[in-house]
Amino acid sequence: MLGILTRRYKDFCAVEDALQEALIAAAAQWPSVGVPSHPRAWLLHVATRRLSDQIRADAARKRREAHVVSLIPESLQLSMNDAPASQDDALELLFLSCHPALSPASAIALTLRAVGGLTTREIASAFLVPEATMAQRISRAKQTLKDEGARFGELSVEERAARLPLVMHVLYLVFNEGYAASAGDELIRLDLSNEALRLARILHQHLPEQHEVAGLLALMLLTDARRRARTGPAGELISLDEQDRSLWDRAAIAEGSALVAQHLPHAQGDYLLQAAIAAAHDRAPSAEETNWQVIADIYGEMLARSDNPMIALNQAIALAMVEGPVAGLTRLDALERDPRLSQHYRLIAARAHLYERAGDLTAAIDCYRRAAALTISTAERAYLGSRAARLEAARA
Repeated sequence: MLGILTRRYKDFCAVEDALQEALIAAAAQWPSVGVPSHPRAWLLHVATRRLSDQIRADAARKRREAHVVSLIPESLQLSMNDAPASQDDALELLFLSCHPALSPASAIALTLRAVGGLTTREIASAFLVPEATMAQRISRAKQTLKDEGARFGELSVEERAARLPLVMHVLYLVFNEGYAASAGDELIRLDLSNEALRLARILHQHLPEQHEVAGLLALMLLTDARRRARTGPAGELISLDEQDRSLWDRAAIAEGSALVAQHLPHAQGDYLLQAAIAAAHDRAPSAEETNWQVIADIYGEMLARSDNPMIALNQAIALAMVEGPVAGLTRLDALERDPRLSQHYRLIAARAHLYERAGDLTAAIDCYRRAAALTISTAERAYLGSRAARLEAARA
């Protein structure tokens, strides 16, 4: 409904206010008079009236219309456009929410609120901030759009192209936060990852020739395909090499792999390369049969494009799987001199894993415990602690 009305009236902020008022009216009236046979049409009609009131600034008419809103005849309800918001509307709202004047954090919040339909409370919970703080962030984002004169559906081809990297980045961050929450008790937030995947599909349907958009969708599909095997009965984290691969979504793997095969020859960014790595993991019948050399080579190509310490860490781990844990530990020694990575729990956890493979259980236990103390994710802390406890039991 937000998409329908914004397409019609172009003013996102005014439309959201009017739709909120319509929802309040419904909440007040429907429990006593019953839900209309066409609730979407009812809400669209009431919101449209609210917008008309605002445009005319006619307070008296506003009071009269609010008084009779519950008396809208069935015939008038049926005359309203009852079609769901089109994918075009969702895409327009996505590009509007990723205005260059907004910070990535504000763009994410506004995207989840306006396009994803999440409540302010849900968004605040996902990012571990008070609801009032998130409400202020969203309010400031909307005010920024208003101050910038942002209008729905009025972007040129050039403006869309300029915003596309931010749109993809926002979707990628939303998916990652849903698939592997950076903090809090929940490891997976399906509402976030599913919404990012849905929006990535819409983006790809509208831009099928954009290779990096296809790569982003493939990366999400190939990563999400492992979701059911990623946690145990109690919600505990299960590492990739220990997952039950029969639980992996083979249809999603096939779809993502096909996108990689089609678009990888034209790769110009990291999404396709990351998707190729995910495909290499997903196609392996077992952890032992993973082609780590291919994965290391792809990380090397990514590292040649970007001085990203996490890419360097991932390449070092992949090469350790090829060359052995001792060689891998030597590579980690070099990475430890990078101040961006030296105290990151992922580097220490990687060191723990390689010490474990090398048979140095004392060093592995120490690193697992150090890494657990540094992460703010409850699920990852529990996983790292359990690895340390298992090794202590084995050593005893």
